[in-house]
Amino acid sequence: MTLKECKKEEKADREFQKKFKFEGSINVLTQMMVDPAATEKRGGGKNLPLRRGEILDVIQFTNQEQILCRNSQRRCKSVGLRL
Repeated sequence: MTLKECKKEEKADREFQKKFKFEGSINVLTQMMVDPAATEKRGGGKNLPLRRGEILDVIQFTNQEQILCRNSQRRCKSVGLRL
């Protein structure tokens, strides 16, 4: 990893902590995959755009309907759950 990439990741982490009022280091609890049969959703506000079969890192379980996730481009936003 180059110095430029490292600084970019640090900046993204700081922005995430500021936007979601998240304290402490960002630890990935688990990974999950978006249902391949699901419809793709556009993001907006604090919601993450979802693509079929995409792998997401789960950072925090906020409540029963939403979880805080990070995608492969290191974008962190909320994802709605449908069980």
